[in-house]
Amino acid sequence: MTSNTPKPVTFKPSGSLSGKISVPGDKSISHRALILSALAVGKSRITGLLEGEDVLATAAALRAMGARIEKKDDVWTVHGVGVGGLMQPGNALDMGNSGTSTRLLMGLVASHGISATFIGDASLTKRPMGRVIDPLSQMGADIRARETSDHKSCLPLTVRGLCPAIPIEYRLPVASAQVKSAILLAGLNTPGITRIIEPVLTRDHSETMLKGFGADIRVETDAEGCRIISLTGEAELKPQKIKVPGDPSSAAFLVVAGLIVPGSDIIIENVGINPTRAGLFEVLQNMGGNISFKKERIVGGEPVADIYVSHSPLTGIEVPADIAPSMIDEFPILFIAAAMASGETTTSGLHELRVKESDRLSQMAKGLEALGVKLAEKDDGLVIEGSGGKLLAGGRPKPVIETALDHRIAMSFAVAGLVTKSGLAIDDIAPVQTSFPGFQDLVTGLAS
Repeated sequence: MTSNTPKPVTFKPSGSLSGKISVPGDKSISHRALILSALAVGKSRITGLLEGEDVLATAAALRAMGARIEKKDDVWTVHGVGVGGLMQPGNALDMGNSGTSTRLLMGLVASHGISATFIGDASLTKRPMGRVIDPLSQMGADIRARETSDHKSCLPLTVRGLCPAIPIEYRLPVASAQVKSAILLAGLNTPGITRIIEPVLTRDHSETMLKGFGADIRVETDAEGCRIISLTGEAELKPQKIKVPGDPSSAAFLVVAGLIVPGSDIIIENVGINPTRAGLFEVLQNMGGNISFKKERIVGGEPVADIYVSHSPLTGIEVPADIAPSMIDEFPILFIAAAMASGETTTSGLHELRVKESDRLSQMAKGLEALGVKLAEKDDGLVIEGSGGKLLAGGRPKPVIETALDHRIAMSFAVAGLVTKSGLAIDDIAPVQTSFPGFQDLVTGLAS
């Protein structure tokens, strides 16, 4: 897990960025590949797995519940225990900084006859878990969480599963792929049909991968445009060979760097471009960004392409609120692009950003203001007045940006440092290891 000792780093103005690169494997797909492989009967092989701390936390928890997971060279082998075959873990499951690990594994435990206690780092223990607790409790799980003074249910928490669990029909009150996936994972070991009504489309990796593993899952659209996801429980999953594409959320930082650093021209190979994840690229293109997709193909049911990016003058726009679910993790780096654009960029519908690894709206606003960016912070978004391509402030002494243990805040301001007058300091780069090992070296390599 991430060291408790902060690792401050300075990012300085850069010359043009150029080169052909790849980014680590998709974090969302990596979590799900490990989990479903652990529930299959037999041996699955995974290549391209993200080896960041969040995914490694999922692997460690699955080992603690009986799955045998090994790595040789770049191949991960998972010997699954079968749906219903999880064992009682001997100790608390340490999720580190990973909200995805926590919520998905809570769903997994909820329909097994075991109990598990979930713990995490200082950032994760502040994140609310009530949205997952509610549907899993309806399925019969007994969940005891720490209650905060403002009535939020947080870690540490203990899930005592019910087997057999109770199938439910659940309408998602908020757009959340993590809640959807937790219910689906609980439904795998639940007799009958578990049904989820999704009014707003969120990333669909779980549905795609469940189908690939042989689960009986159907997705339909009702008259109101809601997606209806039906999963028949007591599933038997078949082992698979999985190739994880590059993470579009990681590629986002390099895409924006290529757009805002003058003279840049980069290629990012083998990136997942699932439409439920590609909202940022659409927004940047609407701002005038020169982004193109080549060698488009399907890998393991997921659309993949090489992304070509070159420096472009950007223009501020009003970002549609309904695109938020397809780029919710990319708004911090979009704010950096907006700061370099001409004119005003307006965002809304982003309440979810206040309950991520940090309050990302507040943290990004404070950091941008430290760089002289004019903005207004609203309850559900930011309004940013761009610089028109001028370098952001960053004099002497260099501003120190507070990242609040948030990897995406750290990487966003690392990119901003490339277009400052004399650089900026990130108070702690260590959290980047949760999702993008090698980020700093990769950025340095592009600038050399």
